[in-house]
Amino acid sequence: DICDRVALDRVFVDFQPDVVMHLAAESHVDRSIDSPDDFIQTNVVGTYQLLEASRAYWAGLVGSARQQFRFHHISTDEVYGDLEGTDALFTEHTSYAPSSPYSATKAGSDHLVRAWGRTFGLPVVVTNCSNNYGPFHYPEKLIPRMILNALAGKPLPVYGEGQQIRDWLHVEDHARALVLVATQAEVGETCNIGGHNEVRNIDVVGAICDLLEELHPDKPVGVKSYRDLITFVQDRPGHDARYAIDASKIERDLGWRPQETFESGLRSTVQWYLDNPAWWQGIL
Repeated sequence: DICDRVALDRVFVDFQPDVVMHLAAESHVDRSIDSPDDFIQTNVVGTYQLLEASRAYWAGLVGSARQQFRFHHISTDEVYGDLEGTDALFTEHTSYAPSSPYSATKAGSDHLVRAWGRTFGLPVVVTNCSNNYGPFHYPEKLIPRMILNALAGKPLPVYGEGQQIRDWLHVEDHARALVLVATQAEVGETCNIGGHNEVRNIDVVGAICDLLEELHPDKPVGVKSYRDLITFVQDRPGHDARYAIDASKIERDLGWRPQETFESGLRSTVQWYLDNPAWWQGIL
C-alpha cells in the first residue's frame, strides 16, 4: 500500500533499489466517477508518500548508487484530455486537460513528481502510455470484460455508439519501453509510449467476437453469434472521444518500437484468457 509510509520505508531498507518504477494507481474511469476518494488517496496521496520515501532513501545513497538512482513515474495519455475533431497526436509538450477524476488525479501525480525533481533534485523520469492490453489484464477493463462476458453469454456493453478511439499498446511492448526509459533516459525527461494502433471501441469488441468465433466456437446456450451479444448503453459522463500518442521521441532517442500489431496482440490475448480460466474465475 503506497499510502503506508512505514511499510514503504521498510521495503526500501529491505531491497535497496536502484530504480523505483511507480506503476501503482487506481485506473478505472468508471470507478473514479463512482468513488473519486479512492483515486485521490492512491494516485495523489500515495504518490506523495512514495516520493518522500524515495527522497529519504536517495538522500542516504553515496557515490555511483546516488548518481544512478531513478524514480520512474508511469502515467497515462488521459492526462492530455480529448483529441476529438482533430488528427493531432499527443506529444510530450501537449498541455494537460484531464476530463475524469481518474485522469485528474494522474495529472496531479505527474505534477508532484516533476515538482520533486525540480525542488528537491530527485532524479525523476516520466512516461505517459496509451491503453494497455494483454495477459493478466484485470477483468473490469474493456478487452478482458468483453472476452469473459462473451464466454458467459452475457451482454457486451458498449458506451454510446462505440465510436471512441483509443491507441492500444500491448503490455509486453510497454514493459520493454519502461525498462529502456528507467535505465537509459536522461533525468527529467518525459517519453510518450504508444502502440500505433488507433481503433474504435466498437471495432475492438467486434474483433474480439470474431476471434472467439474462431478460437472458441462452442458458444453458451442460446447464443448464435458472439456479435449478437453487443449492446449499446448510455455513454458515461465526460467520455473522451479520441486518444492517440506520438511515440517518435522514444523511438528516436532510445530505439524502441512496438513489436506487436493490434491483430497479433489481440489474438494472443484472447487465447490467453481461454487458456487460463483459473486465474480469472478466482477474480470474478
